[in-house]
This record gives sequence, structure tokens and C-alpha cells, in this order.
Amino acid sequence: MFWIICIVMALGLASLLAAPLLRPAAARADHPQVAIYKGQLAEVDRDVARGVLNADEAERARAEIARRLLAVNRTHQVTGTAPRGASVAVAGTVGVMLLGLGGYTYVQLGAPGDPDQPIAARLAQAEVMRETRPDQAALEAAAPARPPVDAPADYLAQIEQLRTMVPTRPDDLQGWTLLTFHETRLGNYAAAARAQAQVVALKGDAVPLEDLARQIDLMVAAANGTVSPEAETVARAILARNEASVAGRYYIGAIYDQTGRPDIALRFWRPIADSGDTSFHGELVRAQITGAAARAGVDYQLPALRGPDAADIAAAEDLSAEDRAAMIGGMVAQLAARLAADGGPAEDWAQLISAYGVLGQTAEAQMIYTEAKDAFAGDNNALQAIETAAQYAGITQ
Repeated sequence: MFWIICIVMALGLASLLAAPLLRPAAARADHPQVAIYKGQLAEVDRDVARGVLNADEAERARAEIARRLLAVNRTHQVTGTAPRGASVAVAGTVGVMLLGLGGYTYVQLGAPGDPDQPIAARLAQAEVMRETRPDQAALEAAAPARPPVDAPADYLAQIEQLRTMVPTRPDDLQGWTLLTFHETRLGNYAAAARAQAQVVALKGDAVPLEDLARQIDLMVAAANGTVSPEAETVARAILARNEASVAGRYYIGAIYDQTGRPDIALRFWRPIADSGDTSFHGELVRAQITGAAARAGVDYQLPALRGPDAADIAAAEDLSAEDRAAMIGGMVAQLAARLAADGGPAEDWAQLISAYGVLGQTAEAQMIYTEAKDAFAGDNNALQAIETAAQYAGITQ
């Protein structure tokens, strides 16, 4: 039915464009008989003016002359025009070109092999995909095999001992924390996720959001990037405690993006991208939101970061170590000066703390951390971002 409609519409358009080529031409204005009949019309007007003809006789004369003039137009064609066969050929060529161009354009830009996709069916299909997606165990089993571990033999032997010992002491929080760290370091994300689940369970209701975020990070890494139903439970637990959590919003958005609802993913991700968040999960949002917006049919431009961007970093790679340090230090100094003069959002303060940590200027990082805590006292969301940056900079545990 789709192709029938397309062909009928194309033929209709081709017919409209080709019709002038097939229409008979009118008689030339200088045809001898046309000139005679026009002269007779003028003579009738003169006879009426002289009183030779009355109005009724003049009207009948004009009608007869007009009839003969129309007959001339129908029977005589313009001399020098193309024969009818040529006009038909041109019209056919126009129609074929239109059909060919339309078909080529659709093949290049459309989806010829896809079935009809009404929005109601697509929404229902997305719901089914979300409800029937594989669980964590199935996703881990289907994940690609991890590469061989390149680590010293004595270190691997110690980790084996840790793996054997920790399960025998289920209440040993430090043991499970160490096991999570080392399994993550070795790339054993499934084992690390299970160890982190024990850490979360032992900390109970007072578990920090950072531990929940670490747990879902490991679960998704073990599932090769897919957010399982079990991981969704962790993400919703994060949002239940802090609805503005970047980690929670990223993973809930990822669920919808992976199951055919990029429009909903965009609702979760856009506030993060617009804020310029440069945390780990904020960067994940920035890397994926443009594609989600395109699939959702939304024209979205990713805002530029308020700090060193990719071009700055690429330019710094060509510099010497001294020049690179000076360039980065200048950028950090500009950010610090702007915050000191005009203030800024918590993300900018967190970025400055992280930058000082990268530069090894822990004293400056500590000073900015103290000022930021005072500036955003009472704003839990802002304090969370600042605290995360401080941990990254190594000035807090």
C-alpha cells in the first residue's frame, strides 16, 4: 500500500508537469483567417455606430464570427512547433525522471525494508522491550570474555586468598570493600558488583549514595553496558533518596534509550547536559544525549563546557611538558578568578577542585573545597557534587 500511494502521487505530479507539453497550441495571432475574423468584428462595431445594424443583429453577428474564430484555433496549430510524438516523448521522459529521482531519494534517506511503524505500536513495543529485557545474570553470561589479566603472579595469589577468605566472614565490611576494589582493578566486574552488593547490604539504610552509584556502575559494566532490571532497582533507589542524582538520572535515562524511548531519556539527561556537569556520569550523558535527541526528533545542541574543552586538550598535547602545565594552569587560574569575582554553579566549583587535584595543588583544592561548602550550605545536590570532586582530588576520604 505504501508503494502504491507513492507511485500514484508521483504519477499525478508527473502528469501535472507534463500536461503543458501535451496541450495543443493555440493558433497564431497572425493567421490569415484570424485577421479576417478580427476585421469582421471591428466592422460590426462600425455598423452599429453608423446605425446600419441594431443591437440584436450585431450580437448574432458577433456570435457567429466568434464561433468561426474558435474553429480556426482548434484546427490550426502554430507553425514550427514540435510534432505531437516529440511532446509525448518529452512528457514521458519527465515522468520517468521524477519517478527515478523520488525512488533514489527514498532509498538513500528512507527505510525501504522497514514495516509500518505507527506511534502507538512503537510505544507498545518499547514497553514490551523494557519489561522483557534480560536479567543481570543473563546479560553477564552473554557479555564478551574479558582479556587475560596482566598482573604479577604474587598479586594474583593474594587476590585468590582474599576471594577465599572474605566469604567466610560475611560481616567483614573492610574485607568486602577490599575485594570490590581489587576485582574492579582486575576487570572482574561481575565479581566486583557482587562484592559491592555485600558492602551496600552491610551499610544498610545509611549507605552513601556513592556506594550505590559504584554498585550500579559495576553491574552495568558486567552487563556490557546494558541496564538490567536489577540495576534499575539500584538506580531508582538512588533517585528515591536524591531525585537530582546525576548517576541515578543517567541510568534511568539509559534504560529508556536502550528500549526505544529516547524521548524519555532526553527528559532525564537534558538538565544534566545543560548544567555542564563534568562528573563521570555527566560525561556519559554528554556522550550520548545528541544521538538520543536525534532519534527522538529533537533538534538539540550540546552546550559548550565552561572550562577546557576537547580542542584545548588537543592543543595541549602538542606542547612541551612545561608549556602544557602553563596552559592548564592558566585555564585553572581563569576559572578561579571568575568564581572569586562572580561566583558560579556548584559544577564550576567542583571542576576547579578537581583541576587543582590533577595539578597536585592540594592546598588550593582544600581552600576552594572549604569555600564551596560554605557557599552551598544547605544545598544537598550541590554539596554532593563538591564532595565527589574533593574525593577525586584526594583531599577527603
